[in-house]
Amino acid sequence: MGAHVRGLRVTADKDTGVTVVTLDRPERLNALDLALRDELVSVWKELRFDDSVRAVVLTGAGERAFCTGLDRDAEVPQPNSPYMTDDPLLNVGPKSNDLWKPVVAAVNGMACGGAFYLLGECDFLVADPGATFFDPHTTYGMVSAYESVLMAQLMPHGEAARTALMGTAERLSAARAHTIGLVTELTEPGRALAAATAAAEVIAGYPPEGVQGTVRALWAAKEAAVQRGFAQAPHLIALGNLPPDRQAGLFRSRQPGFRLR
Repeated sequence: MGAHVRGLRVTADKDTGVTVVTLDRPERLNALDLALRDELVSVWKELRFDDSVRAVVLTGAGERAFCTGLDRDAEVPQPNSPYMTDDPLLNVGPKSNDLWKPVVAAVNGMACGGAFYLLGECDFLVADPGATFFDPHTTYGMVSAYESVLMAQLMPHGEAARTALMGTAERLSAARAHTIGLVTELTEPGRALAAATAAAEVIAGYPPEGVQGTVRALWAAKEAAVQRGFAQAPHLIALGNLPPDRQAGLFRSRQPGFRLR
């Protein structure tokens, strides 16, 4: 497999069994529009059926960002009912598409907001020292619901809460992310993709039946908590999100600068 569609690059190494999936919209900080979301979902589904692929690396193109979540210019159609609101990124991750092959994230630059839909369904994270993590929802009058549930599975509660509640005022540094266990390896500058690929190659060299069963077992350990949190998310978002025009006003009036911790 080797393909490059708009905003997404997929490169397979048949010799190692590792496929690298690259979000390739660096001019938009690798933000996800609906077309890229659909392409990513299609890739996860395609990888399920390709037995030559035994491990996957997910990364973002460029140095500025891994992913900044949903593209703010994306138009998301919604039913005219408070009971049927669609979350555009809810099923964008590998686990949501029943891909039980190991996925390693190579994080470079910013990873924020909706990026946690992807990171929360990766098996472990490797990061460049310049990587940062933050969640802007509260700054703009929005509830961090799905993202917070996934963050709570990746880091201690206090760290997840602080990241979600502090909004754009703070960013979690790669060093701090490594200390708290969000990141499993902190690499030399520019080496995150190489390190993630090296780890994926080791895993891809093992019998896939045992590897995939282990991936499934590990996800099962937190699956119930994720499902329970997600069940509440639509109601919390409906109650707590400001109207779109007020969100846009807060976005326009945002203050520059942040504390890196």
